[in-house]
Amino acid sequence: MRRHAGRATETEMIDQAALDALFLNARTQNKWTPEGVTEAQIRQLYDILKMGPTSANCSPARFVFVMSPEGKEKLRPALSSGNLEKTMAAPVTVIIGTDMQFYEKLPVLFPHADARSWFTSSPALAEETAFRNGTLQGAYLMLAARAIGIDVGAMSGFDKAKVDEAFFAGTTIKSNFLCNLGHGDPAGLYGKLPRLPFEEACQIA
Repeated sequence: MRRHAGRATETEMIDQAALDALFLNARTQNKWTPEGVTEAQIRQLYDILKMGPTSANCSPARFVFVMSPEGKEKLRPALSSGNLEKTMAAPVTVIIGTDMQFYEKLPVLFPHADARSWFTSSPALAEETAFRNGTLQGAYLMLAARAIGIDVGAMSGFDKAKVDEAFFAGTTIKSNFLCNLGHGDPAGLYGKLPRLPFEEACQIA
């Protein structure tokens, strides 16, 4: 990071080891070692991910870190059969939720404009903004976890209505996706799948 007069002015490329850890060698984990994840690590993880950008700093994501046996049992009925075993075995399962009334926090998060009124006057805009930015924050969680040495396994195979009833009843929060956290056992990995080449996925206009 280059600095001028005490402020960062330009971002330089991170090193190869960081790229490997975040993207190139990182894998979606399906099996876990006995090594756990601590509350201190979870707090560190959140303190990193919360700094990722969202539109108008709206920060709509809400996270439930399911660690206890009781919490896992509450989650069990909502899991698809293919995700059940690995989720019950993971040290932590994060429910990434989205507060559909995120705009109530905007007087604190974005105090220099009446941003709340942008969304209270347009439910469609509020819903779209909540989903987009909450999903972004879920991705920030995955990258932040990898950055501090925790493996991840994100999933969408679950019954959202059951999760919302078990964990968010009486609130304005709706579940988006799940992400297991822990230390992956390489024995559970599948072969790395291909990705689309630049020419098929991208345009330069």
